[in-house]
Amino acid sequence: MDIRSAIKLNNGVKMPVLGLGTWKMNPKEAEQSVSWALEAGYRHIDTAHFYKNEEGVGNGVRSSGVPRGDVFVTTKLWDSGMRNPRKAFEESAKKLGLGAVDLYLMHFPFTNVQGRKSAWKEMESLHKEGKARSIGVSNFTIRHLSELLSYANVVPAVNQVEFSPFLFQKELLQFCEKNKIQLVAYSPLTHSKRLRDPRLVELASHYNKTPAQLALRWALQHHLVVIPKSSRKERITENADVFDFSISPRHMKSMDSWNENYRTCWDPTNAP
Repeated sequence: MDIRSAIKLNNGVKMPVLGLGTWKMNPKEAEQSVSWALEAGYRHIDTAHFYKNEEGVGNGVRSSGVPRGDVFVTTKLWDSGMRNPRKAFEESAKKLGLGAVDLYLMHFPFTNVQGRKSAWKEMESLHKEGKARSIGVSNFTIRHLSELLSYANVVPAVNQVEFSPFLFQKELLQFCEKNKIQLVAYSPLTHSKRLRDPRLVELASHYNKTPAQLALRWALQHHLVVIPKSSRKERITENADVFDFSISPRHMKSMDSWNENYRTCWDPTNAP
C-alpha cells in the first residue's frame, strides 16, 4: 500500500485510500491546500456545498497540472438542497468546474424518511446519467442505513463518518462491510484534541512516527479511507507518510480498546 493505493467501491469505481479534507477552509486556503496535496501525491479531495469552498477546490485541481481523471473529488448535498437535489448538484458541479463528480454524498440524515427517500431517488438519477460516478451518504447510523437499503435501487458506495481510535464505531464498520459500503473516516485526527494522549504518544514513539501518523495508520489497517484535513503544507506531507510501516496485531487490539465515543463533530444518533 502507498499514497496512490485505492479501494474498489461496490460499483467498480476506484477511490484512493488517502484524501485531503477541506472543512473550515476558505476558497483561497482550499485552493492552496489542494495544490500542495496533489504535489505531495494525494489523488483524493473532499469538499461539500456546506464548506463554501468548492470553487477553490476546483481551481486547485485545475491549476495542479494533474490530469482530471487521476483525481477523485467528493462533494455533498446539504440540507438546503434536499428538496431539489438536482439543482443543488448542478450548482456544486458548476463551482467545481471539473465535469462529472466522482462521489456525491447526502451530507447528513436531514429532514425525515420521505424526504431522504425522495432525495436519494434523485441522486440515483444523477448517478445513472453519469453526472455523479458514485453516490453515498455521510453521518448515517446503522438505523439510517437500514432504512435507505429498504428502498434504494443503488446501494450507497460510501458512508463518511467521524472515526478515530477514540471513536471506534465497530458495529457500524461491520454493518458497512457486510453491505459492501465503504466507510470513510473524517476527523480521524480528532482535530488534534487527542493527539497528546499518552498512550498514542508512547505507541507512536515505538514506531518512530508521530501520533497523527499512528492514528491514520490504525484507520487504514481497519480498511477505512481517511481524509485528514490540514491547510499547512508540512502537515499535509506528514499525513501522507503512513505507508512505510504497519501496526502489529497486538498494538491494533490495544488501540481498539481506546474507544470513548469521543466526538469532535455532530452526533447523528438522534437524527430523525
